[in-house]
Amino acid sequence: MARRAVRPYVDGVSYFSRFSPFRAIRDLRFFLSQRQRHELIFFFISLGITTALLAGFYVDSRVERVYKREIQYFDSWSLDRTDAQIVAKQAVDKVERDKRIAARKAREAERQAAFKRLDDSMTRWGL
Repeated sequence: MARRAVRPYVDGVSYFSRFSPFRAIRDLRFFLSQRQRHELIFFFISLGITTALLAGFYVDSRVERVYKREIQYFDSWSLDRTDAQIVAKQAVDKVERDKRIAARKAREAERQAAFKRLDDSMTRWGL
């Protein structure tokens, strides 16, 4: 008995061989030569806008991460500390903590005032 010819596994390779960049350029030139002047002007304007938008998204997608050192300090205490030493250390820490809390509240109040000014200006404009 005669065997059938073995077909190639990838049969679609011959499909891509019909495409040629030279034929594509020739077809594009023929298409553009059939267009009127105002159609070409709008085509190039739309092409420029699209290119600008894509370039803008590409440039905006690159964000450099700011290197910020995060150093965590800790105290090493001896096991034989007295209660008086612990209370004294807490008193010193309380002063520093109160300063940090006051600075944070001042920043929050400043930011809240900025948003209040923005809201008032938008209300004056009727928004």
